[in-house]
Amino acid sequence: MSHPHPELQVPPKLPPRGLRIVPLGGLGEIGRNMTVFEFNKKLLVVDCGVLFPEEHQPGVDVILPDFGYIRDRIDSVVGIVLTHGHEDHIGGVPYLLRERADIPLIASKLTLALIVEKLKEHRIRPVTREVKEGDRDKTSYGPFDLEFLAVNHSIPDGLAVAIRTGAGTVLHTGDFKMDQFPLDKRITDLRGFARLGEEGVDLFLTDSTNAEVPGFTTSERELAPAIEQVFRTAPRRVIVSSFASHVHRIQQVLDTAHAHGRKVSFVGRSMVRNMGVAQDLGYLNVPPNLIVPLDQLEKMAPNKVTLICTGSQGEPLAALSRMASRDHKIRIGEGDTILMASSVIPGNENAISNVINGLTRWGANVVHKGNAKVHVSGHASAGELVYCYNIVQPKNVMPVHGEYRHLRANADLAISTGLAKDRVVLAEDGVVVDLIDGKAKIAGKVRAGNIYVDAQTVGGVTEASLKDRRTLAEEGVVTVLAIVDADTGKLADPPDFLVRGFVHEDGAFDPAVAVIEKCLARAAAEGIGDAHQLEQLLARDVARWAHRTFRRNPLIIPLVIDA
Repeated sequence: MSHPHPELQVPPKLPPRGLRIVPLGGLGEIGRNMTVFEFNKKLLVVDCGVLFPEEHQPGVDVILPDFGYIRDRIDSVVGIVLTHGHEDHIGGVPYLLRERADIPLIASKLTLALIVEKLKEHRIRPVTREVKEGDRDKTSYGPFDLEFLAVNHSIPDGLAVAIRTGAGTVLHTGDFKMDQFPLDKRITDLRGFARLGEEGVDLFLTDSTNAEVPGFTTSERELAPAIEQVFRTAPRRVIVSSFASHVHRIQQVLDTAHAHGRKVSFVGRSMVRNMGVAQDLGYLNVPPNLIVPLDQLEKMAPNKVTLICTGSQGEPLAALSRMASRDHKIRIGEGDTILMASSVIPGNENAISNVINGLTRWGANVVHKGNAKVHVSGHASAGELVYCYNIVQPKNVMPVHGEYRHLRANADLAISTGLAKDRVVLAEDGVVVDLIDGKAKIAGKVRAGNIYVDAQTVGGVTEASLKDRRTLAEEGVVTVLAIVDADTGKLADPPDFLVRGFVHEDGAFDPAVAVIEKCLARAAAEGIGDAHQLEQLLARDVARWAHRTFRRNPLIIPLVIDA
């Protein structure tokens, strides 16, 4: 098994007969999926998503892949294939199109509609190429011959893509599972997978998210009894939170609400937008007169009301979180039932727990994955993955989409079906994999760090600034104002200490005056008079003193002013 190595160097020049695969996101994390394929000096991008920040990344809106690897060759990109419409696969597209706006977006009808709506907010009019399962295009994308296959996922219209090149054929599953009873009756095209296997798949890129989960993923239809029970027993309002893209789940909720004589309203900008798109395109079938405006719904009897909102991951600005904190016009009350119909994204456990506690405090009954069968995964479990390996019989395998433990579990599954260990490539973000003469191997590594989006700023936030933010949040800040005599290098007046977020008693910083005086004396002896250099010395010495004295590490901001 080929493993990534931290000391990998810049990859060598790609030989003419080789296909290069560079994951820039999604390998080693759940999110910001993006893979670049290079052949004959042309580039094809598959997916371009975002990763949502964790608690240790304060102030960050979303995290992007690093486009630096392709920035100086952006004109060589022949297209961006989008496998489906989830944010972790399409959310980064607006930022990549800022680099070059006319890169064709290649996707199914629903996926294109969702990304086009998103791009309107960024004032970008994209070049789009709508495709569907069964389509094959040998000529439009340079040396890449693309064929699309249906896959079942937790959003309609998902596609796998087969990429044929002069170096061999790659099959990329996208996100998929093998639900045999999908709500839209659109199953994963295993016949197509088998046909490609007969033709010969040189490299198989497979979804790893559920590789640790034994057996087969439960069908969406098996959720119907639990959802039905919620609506049958709820005494007042039913408030459902879900991903704003989970059309199948929301269809189940609409049908059940209709059967129980309830009216429905969508809450949250992304929910309203996405469900409007899904309804317009026929992916969401809404019974007549079921959807009503929110202000009209508020005048109805509570047992005739259903709200569908965002916030299933505890996002602080989403509707459900704001309801839990009493920062929303919808006031949660005794007898309301909250149905959280989605999974827990790793890292969001604490935020979701806080929301559940907040809702419960106001008297709501919260039904979630932990206490009822109200969610099934959109990803293939181990049994399904093994099934696919046996059908496709690929020459090489590269697990994608998952944290490192998921990738490793998926690699082990491939080996268990008889694939030689040296034919399984375990890569991470930035690791370069070359397919040459039918063999895939790691060839080097490129930069693939996190690019942070903070409001209108892209890439301005660094790990250093995030560290400062964490320090401000956890330790507080102390501003030291020192007026220094330019002739003597000594304090002209006692320094001022402006303290925020740092608990202390009056006079606690008086001993720091001696520390500052010693620092200035040492600087004068060494001939250091530059204000910036003095500030650096003061910051270091006062920080050390604060740690010794208080066992805390506040952010020290010195200001040296010449008298």
